[in-house]
Amino acid sequence: MSAWFASDLHLDPNTPEIARRFIRFLSGPAREARALYLLGDLFEAWVGDDDPEPAHRGVMAAIAALADTGTLVCVMRGNRDFLIGERFCAETGALLLEDPAIVAVGGTRVILTHGDGLCIDDRAYQRLRALVRDPVARAGFRRLSLDQRRRLAGEARAGSRAHLATAPEYITDVNAAAVEALFRSAGASVMVHGHTHRPAVHESAVAGEPARRYVLGDWHATASVLHWDAGGPRLLPCPA
Repeated sequence: MSAWFASDLHLDPNTPEIARRFIRFLSGPAREARALYLLGDLFEAWVGDDDPEPAHRGVMAAIAALADTGTLVCVMRGNRDFLIGERFCAETGALLLEDPAIVAVGGTRVILTHGDGLCIDDRAYQRLRALVRDPVARAGFRRLSLDQRRRLAGEARAGSRAHLATAPEYITDVNAAAVEALFRSAGASVMVHGHTHRPAVHESAVAGEPARRYVLGDWHATASVLHWDAGGPRLLPCPA
């Protein structure tokens, strides 16, 4: 049994080296695993499954090739790629996960989430998150032309950069009470998420029992990923 967990690749035509590294990972280490979990923000901006962007199509082909080998590929929407839909999954062979999701890994109950839902101190962001995750709003985005969606995505990225440049650090990190509440509601002792770009392993206690939270890194930096095999989970740099 082995599984890989990654998030926050933020794949973009302007950063082809990250796509090449990811494709090497898909064609190498990932093929030795039973499952690969991609926990959001796979793309810097995903404006819809009908986007013909060649750089994205190359990555999708690599994901499909991995799925064809028998590795289970699971994808979760993030805040940058919330328009990933059924067509993407059909073309890649990936399974779309709800956020949060509960999976069993090596006999352990594990919470998977992108992580942005835990950043509840950032109230402005949470209002935006509620909007883009609303099915009616997503349907409205999809009805816009590709050019309109690309323009809105560009404006959203610019707004996000401006917000992050001025927001206090604690605002953009997870809230401890939200983390504990998710542990309690899920009845699990292990959580894996991304979003914050602050890779680390956090130990805590929930209802008197030990709990561990693994935070994945973004691929613009160290590309910290989680590998879970018979020896247990380890946070490490991407081996590709």
